[in-house]
Amino acid sequence: MLDVFSGSHSRALSTAAFITDRRRRSKRFYLGVKRVIDILATLAMAPVVLPLLAILAVLVKLDGGKAFYGQPRLGKDGKVFTLWKLRSMQPDADRRLEEYLRENLEARIEWERTQKLRNDPRITTLGRYIRKYSLDELPQLLNVFLGHMSLVGPRPMLPQQRKQYPGSEYFRMRPGLTGLWQISDRNNCSFAERAMHDNRYAAVMSLAIDFRILAQTPLVVLRGTGM
Repeated sequence: MLDVFSGSHSRALSTAAFITDRRRRSKRFYLGVKRVIDILATLAMAPVVLPLLAILAVLVKLDGGKAFYGQPRLGKDGKVFTLWKLRSMQPDADRRLEEYLRENLEARIEWERTQKLRNDPRITTLGRYIRKYSLDELPQLLNVFLGHMSLVGPRPMLPQQRKQYPGSEYFRMRPGLTGLWQISDRNNCSFAERAMHDNRYAAVMSLAIDFRILAQTPLVVLRGTGM
């Protein structure tokens, strides 16, 4: 009888190990294909995106200050990379934010909850339009091509926001140009609630889910909910 139980236990462990190994191989395959898609997609979009970026860069430059700016963000495994954007804020944005939050209690509460402001005093007139339609994020296609980011994944996080983030799934994935958070609540959820979207995505991530998110992204962009 002991041999029977021992044999059943051994078969169960063998089956569990087989399933675990199969899942690992499946995830490696998915991540490999995902990376290939990121590279091919950015190359395919380059002929359209680069001329558009050139035009927008000139307009931003005419608005005063540099056309592009880099900002440190946390990537996979907590590694810091430089995220690129078209400049949509005043050159002295940090000082303006500090003064505004010091003088406006309601805005400070909003900032602490969401890490964003609906009425942000730092944003330029042109910046409001390019942020509204997420045009300021086009340079991040370079980050995708270089492997810092993916087309689909969690929203890139600032290093100083790490202590406020109640989760760990974010650090197991490449941040994304779009994702579950970007196509859903965006401005309506707190910063902490972003972790819920990241956990959901980590649990179901697949090529089918990625393509579904990518398909919904243009609709969100056209609705102009980027602010």
